[in-house]
Amino acid sequence: MVVAGDDALAHRLAAELRGVYGERVTLVVPPTQRSVRPPVVGRARGSTLFDRMSAAVNRAAGNGEGPQGPPNRTAEPAGSERVLEATELTEAVLAEAGVERAAALALVHDDDETNIRAALTARRLNPRLRLVIRLYNRRLGQHIEELLDQASALAMAVTDGEGDGGGGSGGLGFDASTTVLSDADTAAPALAATAVAGTSKVVQTDGLMLRAVERPPPGPGEVADPGLCTLALLSATTNDPAGADGSESSGSHGPRLLPDERAVAAATGRGTVVLETVSYAASAPSAGRRSVVPFGSLLSRRLRWSFAGLVGCVVGLAVASMLVTGEPPLQATYLTLLDLFAINNPAIGEPIGRQILQLFSGLVGLLLLPVLLAAVLEALGTFRSGSALRKPPRGLSGHVVLLGVGKIGTRVLTRLRELHIPVVCVEADPEARGLALARRLRVPVVLGDVTQEGVLEAAKIHRAHALLALTSADTTNLEAALYARTVRPDLRVVLRLYDDDFATAVYRTLRAAHPQALTRSRSVSHLAAPAFAGAMMGRQILGAIPVERRVLLFAAMVVGGHPQLEGRTVGEAFRAGSWRVLALDTAASGGRRGGGPVSAAGGGGGERGGSGLVWDLPATYVLRAEDRVVLAATRRGLAELLGRRRRESAGT
Repeated sequence: MVVAGDDALAHRLAAELRGVYGERVTLVVPPTQRSVRPPVVGRARGSTLFDRMSAAVNRAAGNGEGPQGPPNRTAEPAGSERVLEATELTEAVLAEAGVERAAALALVHDDDETNIRAALTARRLNPRLRLVIRLYNRRLGQHIEELLDQASALAMAVTDGEGDGGGGSGGLGFDASTTVLSDADTAAPALAATAVAGTSKVVQTDGLMLRAVERPPPGPGEVADPGLCTLALLSATTNDPAGADGSESSGSHGPRLLPDERAVAAATGRGTVVLETVSYAASAPSAGRRSVVPFGSLLSRRLRWSFAGLVGCVVGLAVASMLVTGEPPLQATYLTLLDLFAINNPAIGEPIGRQILQLFSGLVGLLLLPVLLAAVLEALGTFRSGSALRKPPRGLSGHVVLLGVGKIGTRVLTRLRELHIPVVCVEADPEARGLALARRLRVPVVLGDVTQEGVLEAAKIHRAHALLALTSADTTNLEAALYARTVRPDLRVVLRLYDDDFATAVYRTLRAAHPQALTRSRSVSHLAAPAFAGAMMGRQILGAIPVERRVLLFAAMVVGGHPQLEGRTVGEAFRAGSWRVLALDTAASGGRRGGGPVSAAGGGGGERGGSGLVWDLPATYVLRAEDRVVLAATRRGLAELLGRRRRESAGT
């Protein structure tokens, strides 16, 4: 496996592949990234340090993958790492990293152009290579994925005709394909759900939507709603400031992923994460397309009340004119409007009542002139400010303060607006990526350094519901959170922190200092790395949801080739703490809807409108090789599924 990147995601992805999947990894980073401390994921610190020392010794002795390639590669221990420093991903650098013999390559640079250029070069070097590319631009990612897959198919068609020249990747069971992912899209739903109490955690991709919700422990005499199934049990010490931090090292008091029914029944006093929906749904409409100024915002409330008062006066004068002159309603209204605009003849020689009404109509007409002028000026001002950033309104409350509208913040902003949650953005850079989106959505923005006094106050932090600190600087996020807690001690705070040890220390300290307030620390690379790693292993990862400081993955795979699933019933295939089958996609399983236990169990409720997705599978249903299932899995559970399949494929 080869991983190339320039930020935290590259190091965490390499650690994920080594610690969870036991893969040999070559990490390509710029020279300045050598000093970055890689995160420890899934393995003991001593073992990780030993791997680094072994890799350093191998590099010093010249035992890297040289021209011979496979002989030297087999000498590397499973889970080892080789670090290669390069300023640019040229063809020579990729060849030195072993791309020509690698099974998969992950390009996770922060710059889209760098990843695309390296992907084109790597596809030319190895048409059978599995590519995982990090791209922020969704539309461009779709086109690049189709282009690279087409290039791979054409190249393999030529090489297959001349003989197998694709190296060892084919023997390992890896098919050449391209997967485009975005760490921002992967992490945004989880961050948005963490910031708002009661918000469902949604995983949506390729029209398939899975919705999970976090529920508090049931009260005395109450029975918790299990939903479709229980995905996780929250920490037993969630409300204890000195309790576990919700990570993998929390022990028996930490969260339990994919528990069985016995564990759920015995876990009294614990909150749960339950699955609410598994269905097909159209992709959410883009929130960034709204650019038309709403009609209601053209005029202020006072001006609208002024117009309403004038209309009431006109109606009253028309009714009085009808009663005094005896004219029909339409004629009386017409005469009143002529008097109002001062274009009617004077009422000389007419009854006194008619003359008085004409004077009143002229007076109302005089009052109408300044109101019309104010309306014109206000509408022009609204159109001029439509391209400018809005300021937070005076009476705003119950909103979410979002710090930082870069790549991650922009996706989170879109997600929050899709949920119709009021947001106030705070950004120090006037040229930030997300300001254009905030302008189109008419989201209030405060420009300024969040570490300066008065910036958070301008964002109405004292009346906010939650604070989302998503800047790229850990110290800035921490300082903003600490200052916000001094303004409002019970404020819900979500921090974006990279370093795990630092995040754990901050999490425990804030919980101890503010036991009544909710504090969450989230790492974007921690949320995104499992999805990238799973894609490198050859599985379609639909998404991930955080369970405190752990991650639960959702994947779609074909049953064939997995002895843990094939030929077993749904109940037998379920392994507590590892994986669980959630739904069966009968549309992709070769038309098995016609009969059998699926139709009997699913009925009209289990299958959504003929889409072929059956979520109410009976425990006795036998999984067949051609079935395509949607399952939830832990990182190690998914690694076990993929690892066994690789060993069997290599043995044959």
